[in-house]
Amino acid sequence: MAEPLNGAVLGHPIGHSKSPALHNAAYRLIGANFNYTAIDVQVPALAGLLERVRAEGNWYGLSVTMPLKNEAHDLVDTLTPVAAALGAVNTIVCTTDDAGQAHLLGDNTDVAGIVNALRHAGVRENPRAAILGGGGTAVSAIAALAALGATDTTLFVRDAAKAADTLEVAARVGTAASLEPYSGAAAALAGFDVVISTLPPHGPDALAAEFAGTGERVDGALLLDVAYDPWPSALGQAWEAGGGTVVAGIEMLLYQGVEQVKLFAEAGGYGTAATDSEGDVINVMCDALGVARRNPHKQNMAG
Repeated sequence: MAEPLNGAVLGHPIGHSKSPALHNAAYRLIGANFNYTAIDVQVPALAGLLERVRAEGNWYGLSVTMPLKNEAHDLVDTLTPVAAALGAVNTIVCTTDDAGQAHLLGDNTDVAGIVNALRHAGVRENPRAAILGGGGTAVSAIAALAALGATDTTLFVRDAAKAADTLEVAARVGTAASLEPYSGAAAALAGFDVVISTLPPHGPDALAAEFAGTGERVDGALLLDVAYDPWPSALGQAWEAGGGTVVAGIEMLLYQGVEQVKLFAEAGGYGTAATDSEGDVINVMCDALGVARRNPHKQNMAG
C-alpha cells in the first residue's frame, strides 16, 4: 500500500485540538489514504515548516489556527479571494504540479464555519451583531455576519490600534463596522441579536462575571463562543443564565472542517468524494466530536 499523504493542524497551543479526530473520521469514510496530525507551531517557526512541506511534496493540506492565521496569509503562494479580502488563512491546500513543484494555496473556511453554525442555531435575518476581539478570527466573523445580512457590526477590543485593520476588512466585504472599548462590552451585550466571541479560552472570563452581574436578559439572542475547550465556557454559562442561546465553538469547528475536508480530498486525488457524500461526512464528524448528528434534509451549508 502506498505511503499516506500528510496533513495537520498547526497552532500554539495545539494539544487540545479536536481536528485530528474530526478529519481522520471523514477520511476513513471516503477511503482516503491520509494521515492527519497536530503540530505545535509558533509564529517564528511557521515559515520553516511551510518550506519543509514544499520540499517534501507529500502533503495534501494544513489547517491553521491561532496565532498563525495572519502570518500564514503572507507565506503561501496564492490566496483565494476570501482569504485575500480577510488577510487571514485557516486552510492551506497543498498540491504538486507535473514538474514536481509544490504549491500552497491559502483559503479561509472559518467564514462558512461561522455562517453554518449560526444558521443551524436559527439565527435571525439581518441581525444586530457584536464581536469580542479584533484578531484573525474576528475578520472571519465580520465576513460571516455580512453574509447573514448584518449591516453594522460592533467590535469590542482592548487595543483599537491593533484592530484597525478589521475596519478595512469590513469595507472590503461590503459591511460597516465600528470599534468600541472592551471595557464597555458587558453593559452593552444585551442590545445585540448575535454576539461572537473570538477570544482564546478563558479570555472573556472576567467579562462573563461582569455581564452576569448586570442581570441583563438576552432572551432569543445567540452567543457563538469560538473557544471550545474547556466547555461550557464561563461566558456561555452567563449567557444561558440570561436566557440566551449558546452556540459552542465546536459547531464552528465542525462546519469549517467539512469545507476543509472537501478541499483536501480534491487536492489529494479523491475528487469530489467528500462533496458527494457530504451528509455522511458531517455525521461521522459529529460522532468524532460527540455532538448530535445532523438531519441531512435540513442542512443549509454555505461555501
